[in-house]
Amino acid sequence: MKALSGIGAAVILSVLTSQSFAQAPAARPAGAPAATTSPAAPAAMHGMWRSSKMIGVAVYNEKAERLGDINEVLLDANGKVGGYVVGVGGFLGMGEHDILVTPDKLKFSNEPMKTGSAETARPNTTNRPARDAKEVWYPDHATMAATKDSLKALPEFKYSTYN
Repeated sequence: MKALSGIGAAVILSVLTSQSFAQAPAARPAGAPAATTSPAAPAAMHGMWRSSKMIGVAVYNEKAERLGDINEVLLDANGKVGGYVVGVGGFLGMGEHDILVTPDKLKFSNEPMKTGSAETARPNTTNRPARDAKEVWYPDHATMAATKDSLKALPEFKYSTYN
């Protein structure tokens, strides 16, 4: 019987405790905004790109020749972009080497890459529409003044002295 009374006390205690959590919320102070139940809206960060999305962005020259892809974004101690590591040359990852490109050498664009002369330019080499203005967390591509051969001649960027 004592065991039953201990169990009974535990049940009563749990019922009382659960009822205290189910009470109405406290009144909000005067002038405080009302709470919303909708999910938080994304922050409007116009003109900013996600660094994680910069990896893989294609790099072209002015002749619309693909030079390579961004493999890494390097930041200085203050968080400012110090350079981009671009993988150039090679085919399907074989024979590619990394070069370091300073931020002033790359021009980013949110519009799909255009090819050809002004009279015959196709609107889009990727056959995909321009992204909506709300979806510009990373650029479509980058361009730089270079040729494939000039980039292959640049020294390879190494992350450390042992690789």
